[in-house]
Amino acid sequence: MQTLWARHALVAGQWLADVRVEIDAGRILSCTPDQPATGQRVHLLLPAPANSHSHAFQRAMAGLTEQRGPQAGDSFWTWRQLMFRFLNDLTPEQVEAITAFVQMEMLEAGFGASVEFHYLHHRAGGAPYRNPAEMSERIAAAAETSGIGLTLLPVLYQFGGCDGRALGPGQQRFGNTPDSYATLLSGAEGAVMQLPPDSVLGTAPHSLRAVSREALQSLPGLRPDAPIHMHLAEQKAEVDEVQAHWGARPVDWALDNLDLNGRWCLIHCTQMTAQETSALARTGAVAGLCPLTEASLGDGIFDGIRWVENAGAISIGSDSNIRISLAEELRQLDTTQRLRDHSRAAFATRARSTGRRLLEDAAIGGAQAAGRGAGRIEPGAWADLLALDTGHPDLEGLSPDTALDTFVFAGDSAMVSDVWSAGRHLVTGGRHIARDQITEDYRGAVRTLRAGL
Repeated sequence: MQTLWARHALVAGQWLADVRVEIDAGRILSCTPDQPATGQRVHLLLPAPANSHSHAFQRAMAGLTEQRGPQAGDSFWTWRQLMFRFLNDLTPEQVEAITAFVQMEMLEAGFGASVEFHYLHHRAGGAPYRNPAEMSERIAAAAETSGIGLTLLPVLYQFGGCDGRALGPGQQRFGNTPDSYATLLSGAEGAVMQLPPDSVLGTAPHSLRAVSREALQSLPGLRPDAPIHMHLAEQKAEVDEVQAHWGARPVDWALDNLDLNGRWCLIHCTQMTAQETSALARTGAVAGLCPLTEASLGDGIFDGIRWVENAGAISIGSDSNIRISLAEELRQLDTTQRLRDHSRAAFATRARSTGRRLLEDAAIGGAQAAGRGAGRIEPGAWADLLALDTGHPDLEGLSPDTALDTFVFAGDSAMVSDVWSAGRHLVTGGRHIARDQITEDYRGAVRTLRAGL
């Protein structure tokens, strides 16, 4: 049993003062306001959102792709070729060390769980490891080291494009048939079962470009109650390719041919029409938004205001992990709406300030995307909790809503004092409890990796 006491806590959607939170077996047992200070004391207690979309290995590429390439104009597609060359040298040991470092940074930024969209399965050249789930086991091992709550999504990646062409030189490490994918998924399940009980295994068809229609129809049945994630409508060239080969724009095809519901998290969706946005929001699927990566890759701007006006759920991910910051992802999401619409405080309502709405909605949507019973501070939920230090100079003397706004729009991870993942107290005083060892392992991994570039 753990006891926390918060001067202010956002409990089931409302601010309460002097709140005692009791945690048992990783879950919140009770939340009681107006209590004397006992146990672990914090200032401002919030639900910690899940990071709903990560390619952990790409963290080691941060800053390496900002030079002008040989082509007239750089784009997502030229970046992708550089990424393919980079990943050819990655070993399982390096992937484990990099992933643990990424998860540590997520926790220190205020995320309470991680959803790993994991498509790096095989050896360079495409030959499987003796254990087909070797790389999935490395992701799980990293989570054991960092302590983060993990939703592991092994990715099905069959083709190099909508025309069914073979995987290119940089893609062979991703490839599986539906049968070999089922074998891999079974091995990944064994790895996840060794982790704490808040761990989740889901499935992920990579995109309409990379899987067959038959696989898309059958894959949800492999794990009937688990989350399903898929990239959708990220780039204009992708929309054109899908329309040419599938006879419809990606979102329209998905709406007409897939049983979209609350199990689905659709990543990016930066290339949607107004009609597609409204219709997809109403399915109950979560939009998996990665604003910093979407800006870095020139994807476009997600139509967030129209989405939430149609009761759409949102979650936040760090995708390429060039920068891992909960505050900055939320800030970028709102400021892109302002830039497009010439507005301010785009997501604010009369009842909720911008920062509060963004964080609350990301926590609830992120829990849904992760298949994780969290997202709110209430009895029965996993204790994924984030505490802000209101002793920080920029938070001094602020009301809870204004403190949240300041964290999102004027702050950063330095305002995060403590984070719990399913009750595991992993960040204290703004620092992960195993930071030194995780960082040293990461240094060793990237030192060797970058020496070969």
